[in-house]
Amino acid sequence: MDQIAAMRVFARVVEAGTFTRAADSLQMPKPSVTKLVQQLEAHLRVKLLQRTTRRVTVTPEGAAYYERTSRVLAELEDIESDLTHAQASPRGRLRVDIGSSLANRILIPALPQFHARYPDIQLELGVSDRPVDLIGDGVDCVIRGGALMDQSLVARRVAQLPYVSCATPDYLKRQGMPNEPADLMNGHRVVSYFSSLTGRPFPLRYVRGEETFEINGHTAVAVNESTAHVTTILSGLGMAQTFAFMAKPYLDSGELVEVLPGWEPPPHPVYVVYPPNRHLSAKLRAFVDWVVEVFTPYGTA
Repeated sequence: MDQIAAMRVFARVVEAGTFTRAADSLQMPKPSVTKLVQQLEAHLRVKLLQRTTRRVTVTPEGAAYYERTSRVLAELEDIESDLTHAQASPRGRLRVDIGSSLANRILIPALPQFHARYPDIQLELGVSDRPVDLIGDGVDCVIRGGALMDQSLVARRVAQLPYVSCATPDYLKRQGMPNEPADLMNGHRVVSYFSSLTGRPFPLRYVRGEETFEINGHTAVAVNESTAHVTTILSGLGMAQTFAFMAKPYLDSGELVEVLPGWEPPPHPVYVVYPPNRHLSAKLRAFVDWVVEVFTPYGTA
């Protein structure tokens, strides 16, 4: 038995859901696919798949085996790609994790360009704001903003996203338009963004030349996800700072009004991060370079 071939066939059966679809995608006879999986189960002395006339179900042992062998197969694809000089046409599976607002507003709308350029890369996009264990979760890279918490990781800055201070017209009509950051201490409420890691709200920061001003507290409500944060600002609960690219459609429509122009909050750095021991494969290198292109219009690195 060719164990690598059997592992690849087994993985394709799991992904396809049936032996027939797996055989079609591999351009192999169905009996050959069945035989390789049976040989693999005999070699491992464990049942990997439960078969019925209609479908294939992965056993718990099969699911664990698939999770680990899929990483091995991905590494083998990387090695083969590099040795065959496939940088011009990288291929294989790439697992990426990214925050929801960056995914929905920037990355996902640009994905047709990526797949047109790299049709043989299968992108698996995990969209969440939770911390990710790159090694344990089998993730090739993450795209995250803010200060890097783990200095052992390799990080490439891809953008610095500007912020804008804003509120709804109704809120400003009720509370008044501030002229200086200090005015926010008098009667104004803040729609805060709080860290999923620490649970603490981020302060509002203002910079103009050598002057700096920071506001903590006065929170009406705090949210830990950027899209929900903008929705909360639109509800008229208070003043806020959010990404300029998130606020722009609402500033253009008049649903939000910029406050304290000229007092620029420090921009928000965005990084592509991957483990230091992770081989920078052709597919990962291509993806990282493309991400830089995509994010550049939103704020230079």
